[in-house]
Amino acid sequence: MNYRTLGRTGWKISEISFGAWAIGGAWGDVDDAESLAALHAALDGGVNFFDTADVYGDGRSERLFAKLKKERKEKFHVATKAGRRLPQQTPEGYSRKNLTAWVERSLKNLNTDTLELLQLHCPPTPVYYMPEVFGILDDLVKAGKVQYYGVSVEKVEQALKAIEFPNVQTVQIIFNMFRQRPAELFFAEAQKRKVGILARVPLASGMLSGKISAASKFAKDDHRNFNRHGEAFDRGETFSGVDFATGLRAVDELKSLAPKNVALAQFALRWILEFPAVTCAIPGAKRPAQVTENIAASALKPLSKPTLKKIRALYDREIKPLVHHYW
Repeated sequence: MNYRTLGRTGWKISEISFGAWAIGGAWGDVDDAESLAALHAALDGGVNFFDTADVYGDGRSERLFAKLKKERKEKFHVATKAGRRLPQQTPEGYSRKNLTAWVERSLKNLNTDTLELLQLHCPPTPVYYMPEVFGILDDLVKAGKVQYYGVSVEKVEQALKAIEFPNVQTVQIIFNMFRQRPAELFFAEAQKRKVGILARVPLASGMLSGKISAASKFAKDDHRNFNRHGEAFDRGETFSGVDFATGLRAVDELKSLAPKNVALAQFALRWILEFPAVTCAIPGAKRPAQVTENIAASALKPLSKPTLKKIRALYDREIKPLVHHYW
């Protein structure tokens, strides 16, 4: 495993880390024992950074990390998120009362005195134009409830606005072979300010794993079944906003570009690591075997320039018209 520095925090974190949405819920059936086994496999493979949220399984995901800390002695970082507990996303919902209550709940779930990294969880765009919200986060840092804070965003516009606030340490943004826009402007701006970048949804909800086909069925409680058109939350969260049939066609072409004996998931993760502005990718996993496959991407050789050009050409031809200007 290779490590990169997370912005101005000084933390050296694994460039392939772990996204814990799937072990909380909204990805079909999940078993806590198997989820813990996956977390142990991650630690065994050198992962030392985990990303969760208070709404993943209504706290279930956070509570698994409290268990993991009891079972392992080594140091690792857990980032969480707050904001999606609102019944309806409104700027007014990001109040001192609500933010404080969400933090207290996460502290209890994680069985800790301080949240290492708290991220606003994809709030509506007007929140990024409300200095008072970031002032509340500053106060939570001063009170010792939070060590660092950042944001998780849907749009490049939101990311660019967020890093204008001096104490935003990290930005979590969808970045993968199907969502390349962040690299055009945002990455350079984040690097100037030494802001850490967490590449979320790196496998496009599993589409870039190469294991999904036209015959694939998803459980009722799997967002890949119920949110393809944004019925529950931003449609860009599911398959990165790419329609199912187009995604499958693009994946077939990408498989032909992958190096010999390299799984498509590893190829997709290695592509993300080609961008030095990215601190880490945070693929999800529900089983140890998935974790082992993901973390192997860190040991792969850099991709060749011709391969990178072919990936970009595919994006420009098939994917860009569908997603580029929306997010």
